[in-house]
Amino acid sequence: MLDGRWRTNIEKGLKPVGAKLLRLGFSADRLTALGVVMSACAAVAIAMGFLPLGLLLLVLTGLPDALDGAVAKAAGTAGPRGAFFDSVADRVSDTMLLGGVAWYLADTHGGLMPLLPMAVLGASLIISYERAKAEALGFNAKGGVMERAERVILLGLGLLFPVLLIPVLWIMLVLTIVTAVQRFVKVWRQASQERPVVAPTRRASRRRAARATRAGSSQWRQNLQARRRR
Repeated sequence: MLDGRWRTNIEKGLKPVGAKLLRLGFSADRLTALGVVMSACAAVAIAMGFLPLGLLLLVLTGLPDALDGAVAKAAGTAGPRGAFFDSVADRVSDTMLLGGVAWYLADTHGGLMPLLPMAVLGASLIISYERAKAEALGFNAKGGVMERAERVILLGLGLLFPVLLIPVLWIMLVLTIVTAVQRFVKVWRQASQERPVVAPTRRASRRRAARATRAGSSQWRQNLQARRRR
């Protein structure tokens, strides 16, 4: 939801920053990789129980994630390769962050509680797959109440107030499942409006082949008669 509404305005505002970073020698790929490394550091801090440090690193990961696109556009290298790298990097970062939360909950709560962030991760991967598959088929699956920006904000809220971490994770899980349903219905409706391509029957194929053969034979006879007249 926030990804679609704010991303365009943010990218416009970051154009001058992207051009300046490009002159300093930064590349979009390096910034994307830096974001993954910072996410790994945040995950380790969270797993070890240093939640304020994890929150700080989580906030800082948003900088390279926002700037890599601006640098790519300034360099004229924005394209499918960068979009693919950025998408994979986001999935890797999400896995590490929620894995760190699961490790932390295993130490502090035990039992089945570590499965909660893993369930959030599974639901988030479903909505990512829905979008990827829909776009591969030519449909639009963007949107939903719980996209990546919302998940990061809520996770940051849970790290800021540890007493709210588990309720926040439950909210993330429910809203992510709602988003998965929203995207499924959206693509289902688009696909239902498409006219199915009906494969020709064997009889119809034979008829077309026979007509083509007759037409070819007729043309051959006409050419032969024309040669004889000459």
